[in-house]
Amino acid sequence: MKALIIGAGGVGAAIVNIASRKSFITSMVVADRTLSRAEAAVARVKDARFAAAEVNAAELEDLRALIRKVKPDVVVNAVDPRFVMPIFLACEIENTNYIDMAMSLSRPHPHYPNTETGVKLGDEQFARDWNWKERDIFALVGMGIEPGMSDVFARYASDHLFSRLDSITIMDGSNLTVEGYEFAPSFSIWTTIEECLNPPLVWEDGRGWFTTEPFSEIETFDFPEGIGPVECVNVEHEEVV
Repeated sequence: MKALIIGAGGVGAAIVNIASRKSFITSMVVADRTLSRAEAAVARVKDARFAAAEVNAAELEDLRALIRKVKPDVVVNAVDPRFVMPIFLACEIENTNYIDMAMSLSRPHPHYPNTETGVKLGDEQFARDWNWKERDIFALVGMGIEPGMSDVFARYASDHLFSRLDSITIMDGSNLTVEGYEFAPSFSIWTTIEECLNPPLVWEDGRGWFTTEPFSEIETFDFPEGIGPVECVNVEHEEVV
């Protein structure tokens, strides 16, 4: 498999590290706006299958040119969701399969943001489903840890572990620390702030889609594996879509 990774930050570099241990990867180009960062990610794995490139993820034509040059089987979007649509559209136009870990951005309801939905996460991508089907290419959207694996776990639980589920709630808590940092998110700080300030999205049978206030429904949850109690609140996230 030939892969093109867009983004050589914390997530992109982690993908490169994992991919270097997979024999099915025949080649992987790691592209970033800062070429030196892509080169550093490649240098760490010391693998001839990997190469670095420079790209501006905000520029559709720049992305298209790189896709045509690399000719990948799949493009993996590892940048923050502000750049989802340029990369998504570049793959669509160039007939290339696509994976991301965060979906197209939402826009709150202009008058009732904390009760009604405006443009939901992923709406812009789902609206183009017909075109991807016509082109016979695949887009695996929201497929990181969460969203992504959390949805797989929820579906597995529904299909194989329980005869009935009344609700599914995704809880996120950790005791992760990084020496020298009081606060160290494991992905884009912009995304961290944005998803906490946007109205959280909820779906209920019989009611459909609605939103709540940011940081609503405070609950202390006792996480396993030594993490312990963590105060949890509602945030906007893609699992529900």
